[in-house]
Amino acid sequence: MKERLAIIEGWRSPFCKAGTEFKGMQADQLGAVVVREVMANSVLDYADIDEVIMGNVAQPGHAANIARVIALQGGFPVSTSAYTVNRNCASGMESMTTAANKILAGEIDSALVGGSESMSSVPLLYSPEMTKFMMQMMFAKTPLAKLKLLSQFRLSFLKPVIGIEQGLTDPVCGLNMGQTAEVLAKEFAITREQQDQFALNSHQQAIKAQQAGKFADEIISVAIAPKYQHIQHLDNGPRDNQTLAALAKLRPYFDRLAGSVTVGNACPITDGAVAFTVMAESKAKAMGLTPLGYLADYSYAGLAGNRMGLGPAYATAKLLDKSGLALSDFDLVELNEAFAAQVIANQCAFESKEFAQQYLQRAHALGELDPNKLNVNGGAIALGHPVGATGGRLILTLLHELRRQGLQRGLATLCIGGGQGAALALEVE
Repeated sequence: MKERLAIIEGWRSPFCKAGTEFKGMQADQLGAVVVREVMANSVLDYADIDEVIMGNVAQPGHAANIARVIALQGGFPVSTSAYTVNRNCASGMESMTTAANKILAGEIDSALVGGSESMSSVPLLYSPEMTKFMMQMMFAKTPLAKLKLLSQFRLSFLKPVIGIEQGLTDPVCGLNMGQTAEVLAKEFAITREQQDQFALNSHQQAIKAQQAGKFADEIISVAIAPKYQHIQHLDNGPRDNQTLAALAKLRPYFDRLAGSVTVGNACPITDGAVAFTVMAESKAKAMGLTPLGYLADYSYAGLAGNRMGLGPAYATAKLLDKSGLALSDFDLVELNEAFAAQVIANQCAFESKEFAQQYLQRAHALGELDPNKLNVNGGAIALGHPVGATGGRLILTLLHELRRQGLQRGLATLCIGGGQGAALALEVE
């Protein structure tokens, strides 16, 4: 990047497991709450923002171009343009890197970016048979024709298509995301015990961070619609009573005969939203602003869908080549915990010279993902993974922790359903 992108302000909602506190709030409602809070806390006015770019994956039917709906509900005037981006799990990052491109190209001066997802609201769909039946009934012109169609109706037509299950399945390789984690567990000989221990550590680190008040720097409290009688202050995924014994009791979920990936060592489906205000570093300095941090560079990479969990290794390799940095130059790393097996597989891949030579066209390994620098406040296994917002959460958590520890540079990276990876180099003063 020819100039760093200044991240002026950033906040997120609590992340709540699907079907819990935010089950009655749609993604546009949740996103609008966060946008209003970001703007209320910002030194910038609505008039200072040229465009709104938001990430979302489920694309709710009632809010086409959900970014526009969020912008208007969030207080922006009708004159502010807005559009939605979708790069699956990296959508929250895509919103920021898209804004960076437009800002550095001189098309806009500033933007509000982020992501919102209500996985509670992903609908059940009619089966193809039921859809066909309803269409025929709608076009039947006589009562006799309708009676004839009714005689052909079968109860099996009512079996729904589960939208979230369909959305989490790669139509190209035919595997759902949990099955791709099983592929990596077998490829890298990752045991069930290793995965459960990683999951336990995630919960313990997240609880420790909550108790220390660390997330207060990034989370805004949300009054729960529609009655607004309860205010949610914290992520509800971290468990202070989680144990290895409890994790060990869970059965494999995606490969019930020979698998090792369970709902305990995988991230929960989650509702949440995040938003930032961004502009070029030169403009921020000209305005006398003190940014939360900076986006210094980024890369996206593609790989086979059945091994999508290795996206961080592929994307980080591109980022290091592009930026001239080494992995050791990063003081902290946030790597999204879609599955414990997937993170452990990346730890193995980062350290492997053979992997680098065979898959990354590099003579040497990327380097060690030091456990003392990795997801130091827990990760998605505890905190949750609202797919359209997670990329933004990684950025926000990482910048705050860098500032808290007096460090300079961090790597935010994640795998992307369908076979991609994202890697962002972030910096603070």
